[in-house]
Amino acid sequence: MINLLLQPDVLISLVTLSLMEIVLGIDNIVFISILVGRLPRDDQPRIRRIGLLLALVMRLGLLFTITWVMRLTTPLFEVLGKSFSGRDLILLAGGLFLLAKASYEIYDNLEGAHVDNPRAAGAAPAMWVLVQIVLLDIVFSLDSVITAVGLTQHLIIMVIAMVLAVAVMLVFAGAIGDFVNRHPSLKILALSFLILIGLLLIVEGMGEHLSRGYVYFAMAFSFGVELLNMRLRKRQRPVALHGRYERASVEG
Repeated sequence: MINLLLQPDVLISLVTLSLMEIVLGIDNIVFISILVGRLPRDDQPRIRRIGLLLALVMRLGLLFTITWVMRLTTPLFEVLGKSFSGRDLILLAGGLFLLAKASYEIYDNLEGAHVDNPRAAGAAPAMWVLVQIVLLDIVFSLDSVITAVGLTQHLIIMVIAMVLAVAVMLVFAGAIGDFVNRHPSLKILALSFLILIGLLLIVEGMGEHLSRGYVYFAMAFSFGVELLNMRLRKRQRPVALHGRYERASVEG
C-alpha cells in the first residue's frame, strides 16, 4: 500500500478526491448543524458526531458494495419516454425531502413559536434528528461514492479519502454549526443553500446534468456577500448605540 501511495498519479488522485469529498460534505455539515441546533446545547456535539460517523459508515458501506451501487444506474421503468433508475429515484426522494425540510425550517425560524429551553422535548426529538440525518446521509453518500469511483479505480484510495474528509468534517463541524446558529441571517442563507441543493438533486434525478461548479460558485458568492453584510452590521452597531447615548444625554 505504501508503494501505491508513493506513485505520483495515485497521490494526486488521493488529494483531489479528498478535496472533492470535503466539498461534497459541506452541504452535509450544514444540514446536520441545522438539525442538531434544535436540540439542547449539551446534546448537540454528541448527535453531530454520531451523524457524521453515520455518514462515514454509509459511504464505506456503499463503497464496499460498489457493484450494487453501479447497478442502480440501470433503467427500471419509463414515464413519458423518460427512463428512471434506482439512483434517479433516490435522488428525487432526497431532493424532495430536502426541499420540504429546508422550507419548513425557514418558516419555523421566521414564523414559528420558539422556547428558550428545548430540553423539555426529551429524547424523542434527538432520535428523530438522527433518523433525518440517516435519510440524507444515504443520498449524500450515494453521490459521494459515485464521484469517488469516477476519479480513481483503487478502493484503498477511496477509503482513505473518505476517512480524511469525515475527519476534517468532525474537526470543523462544531465551529460551523455554532457559527451558523449564532447568526440568524446566515442560518436562513444556509437553509436557502439546502433548497438549492434539493433542486439540484431533483434535476439530476430527472436525468438532466447541471454542473455543480455553478451551484457552488453561487453559494460561495452569496456566503461572501453575507459575511460583508455581517461585518457592516457589526461596524454600524456601535455607531447606533453611541448615537442613542448622545440623544439620551441631551434629553437628560
